[in-house]
Amino acid sequence: MIALGRGQPQRGAERRQHGVRDVLAVALLQPRVVRHTHPGQLRQLLAAQPRHRRRVPRSGSPTSPGRSRARRERRKSLSSVRRSTATGTGRPARPPGAAGFPPPKGVPSVVGTACICSRVHWLAPSRPRMLGGMTHTSVAAYAAPAPKAPLERTTVPRRELGAHDILIDIKFAGICHSDIHTVRAEWGDGGNFPIVPGHEIAGVVSATGSEVTRYQVGDRVGVGCFVDSCRTCDNCRAGLEQYCTGELGTVNTYNDTDRNGEATYGGYATHVVVDENYALRIPDALPLDAAAPLLCAGITLYSPLAHWQAGPGKKVAVVGLGGLGHMGVKIAHAMGAEVTVLSQSLRKKDDGLRLGADHYYATSDPATFEALAGTFDLIVNTVSANLDMGAYLGLLRTNGTLVQLGVPEQPLPIAPFALIGGRRSIAGSLIGGIAETQEMLDFCAEHGLTSEIEVISADRINEAYERVLASDVRYRFVIDTSTI
Repeated sequence: MIALGRGQPQRGAERRQHGVRDVLAVALLQPRVVRHTHPGQLRQLLAAQPRHRRRVPRSGSPTSPGRSRARRERRKSLSSVRRSTATGTGRPARPPGAAGFPPPKGVPSVVGTACICSRVHWLAPSRPRMLGGMTHTSVAAYAAPAPKAPLERTTVPRRELGAHDILIDIKFAGICHSDIHTVRAEWGDGGNFPIVPGHEIAGVVSATGSEVTRYQVGDRVGVGCFVDSCRTCDNCRAGLEQYCTGELGTVNTYNDTDRNGEATYGGYATHVVVDENYALRIPDALPLDAAAPLLCAGITLYSPLAHWQAGPGKKVAVVGLGGLGHMGVKIAHAMGAEVTVLSQSLRKKDDGLRLGADHYYATSDPATFEALAGTFDLIVNTVSANLDMGAYLGLLRTNGTLVQLGVPEQPLPIAPFALIGGRRSIAGSLIGGIAETQEMLDFCAEHGLTSEIEVISADRINEAYERVLASDVRYRFVIDTSTI
C-alpha cells in the first residue's frame, strides 16, 4: 500500500483537487518518488512523462450491415463541438461527483488526502492515459485484432463514469453468431478493428454516477445489443430504440462509435460502463449465466412473436433449432401457440420436443413441404443461410407472415407469386427496444425460461467459434469472464 500526501500541509481546495491528482498519476509511474517529493515537483515529473496515444482503428463499419462510415465521422465532429461548447477548452465537462472505478486485480490501491482524480485512472498497470480529451480506464478483454484473426487477450479503454453511467462487473458474456460474422468481416466494409465482441452481457453494478436513479451497487443487470440512441426521434420516443432514425442512430454495443466519437467495445471483457437508461434489470429468478443469451437470442425471438401475436389458436413454425431457434420454441410454447420446428434433419428432434415443440419436421425431406402447405399463421426463420423462400412461403396460411431473423451473406431471392397467391407477407425484425427487452426478461422469469448453455473459459473462445460454425453446441456458449 502506498500512502500519499501524508505530512504535507493542506494548501486550499485547489491543492486538494489538482495537486493530489498529479500525485496519483506519478504514483502509478514512479511510486518510490512519492514519499520524498513535494507535490509541486511531482506535477513537473508528471508533465515530463511521455504521452500515450490510443491505437486508432484503421477503418471499418459498425456491427449492423449498411451503417456508413460517414455517420461515424459525423459523430466525431459533433462530439468535438460538444466538448468545446461544454467547457470552452475542448475538454468534456465532468459531471459533479463522477468518478472512475477501482484498479483491476493485481494493481495496488492508492490512498491519500483528496478526491478521485478526474484525469488519471487505471488504464494500464502503470500508465494513465487521456483519449480525445476524456479520461479512460483500461480493462482486460478478448479482441480480434484484424479480420478473421483469432481473438486474443488484450486491454481496452472504458470511459470514466458520467453522471448517469453505471459500471458493471461483467460475470458472463454469451457468444452470438453475429459476433463471428463481425470479427470475420462478413457483413460490412472490414470492421472497426480491434473488435471486442459481445452483446449478451450479464453482471453486477459495482459503481454508479452521481445522478443514477435506476440502479444501486449490487444490482443484477444486463446489456444487450445497443448502448445508446438519439432518444428524440419518433422511434426512440415509442420505445423502439433499435430502429433509431436520429442523427446519432442506434449505437451498437461493439464495433460502433458512441456520441463522444469513441469506439465501443463489447462484453468479452471484465467491466463495461453504460448509461443507466440502456441497462436491463435481470430478475433474481434468472441465473446470470443462463440469462446472458436472453439479451440477444431471447429478445430477437420474443419481439416478433409478441408483435405478430403468437398465442392460443395460432400455429407457429420455427426454422432452425440453434441458439436463436431453441429460444423461439420455448417462448412461443410459453405464449400458448402450437409450435412446429422445421430443421434440416431429425437429429435434434428429442431436444425440440423437450423444449416445447408440438411437432418436428425435417426440411431435407421434400414431403415436408407438401404435408405442411398452407399450415402456419407465422413462421420465424432463424437460419443465416440462403433458403428456398418460395417453398417456405408456401407453408403459410392466407394472410400469414414469414419473419426473417437470420442474416445470410447473400440476398434472398423471392418470387412475387409466392406472396400474391395467398396475400402472404415477408417481414424482418431486429431485437427489441429497452422496455420490450425488460418485458421479455420478466416474462422469462415468470415462466422459468432460460437459454440452454455451455459455460466456457475465455481461452476457449476461438474453439467455441469453430464449434458454432459446425453446429456443435446445444445451444449457446457463455464465457465466464472471471477467466479473462
